[in-house]
Amino acid sequence: MTHPVAADFETIHDWVFDLDNTLYPHDINLFAQVDRNMTAYVAELLSLPADEARILQKQYYRDHGTTLQGLMLNHEVDPDDFLEKAHAIDYSMLVPNPALGDAIKALPGRKFIFTNGSVPHAEKVSRALGIFDHFDDIFDIVAAGYTPKPAADAYSRFLERSGVDTAHAAMFEDLPRNLVQPKALGMKTVLIVPRNLEYGFTETFERLGTETAHVDYVTEDLAGFIAAILPQV
Repeated sequence: MTHPVAADFETIHDWVFDLDNTLYPHDINLFAQVDRNMTAYVAELLSLPADEARILQKQYYRDHGTTLQGLMLNHEVDPDDFLEKAHAIDYSMLVPNPALGDAIKALPGRKFIFTNGSVPHAEKVSRALGIFDHFDDIFDIVAAGYTPKPAADAYSRFLERSGVDTAHAAMFEDLPRNLVQPKALGMKTVLIVPRNLEYGFTETFERLGTETAHVDYVTEDLAGFIAAILPQV
């Protein structure tokens, strides 16, 4: 993992966090429930066997950034119906993370959640982690006009709404491709990876690869990373 250098973050006053597999560890595997719900949605919508539905779902995810975007473009689904059903999951595996809460709270400036999920999902996750009150805003897929990261338009909409100054901002993400645009915009970029890089059953593009020029830092411990870059008082 990359050792954090506090001096690199001295001028940062806008902090942007992805949600799933970023604010909670990858090994909790909460998103597996969402993944199963999306497969079931595709299977029912298109009358496909589960294995074929999963293949198509992953194709849409890979090609369009989210399964939802692929379904909207190819099948004109109701996005609100999809999001409600996709996020009908059990959040009980999430527990409060006081160390992460204290670290985020101590960051100087504003903090945002920027997710390809929905606001209700982000609220449930952040409340379960005990960190909801430390964020200034949640920017979700609805606010992005259903255009997901890594599309440039998603970031443009986020910046327009938030007023984030990219020269003084940092973004934390678990998907390498979602940090390409932030880096191009001048943000510090931090990639959150699973402990010991144990990705499990994930797509190749979701993993840390050889193309890392757009990634400034890599960590498997978000709370520890933030604590290490906090201003010393």
